[in-house]
Amino acid sequence: MCVIGLGALVPGLLGGGAAAAGAGAAAAGAGAVGALQTLATVATIAGSLYSGVQAYGQGKAQEAALRDQARTEAQLTATQDQRQRGKMEGMIRQQGAELLARGVDLSSPTAVYLGQTAAQELSFDSQAIRSTGQARSAELTSQAAIASANASAGLLKGTIGAASDFLTMGPEVWPGLFRERQLA
Repeated sequence: MCVIGLGALVPGLLGGGAAAAGAGAAAAGAGAVGALQTLATVATIAGSLYSGVQAYGQGKAQEAALRDQARTEAQLTATQDQRQRGKMEGMIRQQGAELLARGVDLSSPTAVYLGQTAAQELSFDSQAIRSTGQARSAELTSQAAIASANASAGLLKGTIGAASDFLTMGPEVWPGLFRERQLA
């Protein structure tokens, strides 16, 4: 704007010969401004697209990490369940050995009742571990789906933002951009 202002000021101060030079400078200044405006439009559009691609990449990376974590949690749950079952089975065997050492018949109602109670506890503990693991896995899978949706939304937002920038700034940079062409 400063160059254009000087271009208009110079002819008035210097007279006719300088007027032609001032008009040339003004035209050159207007061309430079137009080029800068075009560059700014392209940079804005590219920035919107880049932002969308980055959001998509981050979302997909987060989704992959959450899915990996869900698989790890499932493996961890299975291991924890096996360990708990092993502990409980060892306790049941020890209880049976203690009963035998005391001279209690393992087919007696007391021994059967103690065995059933221990087996129920084993089952309840195992179910609690598996249920907790399944809930955590389901939560992580849901979070992964949300991350995937956010990735797609980020890409869409960047693309729509770029299109919006183009439609908003395009006519300013290229005045004839959206004119209908009449075929003769």
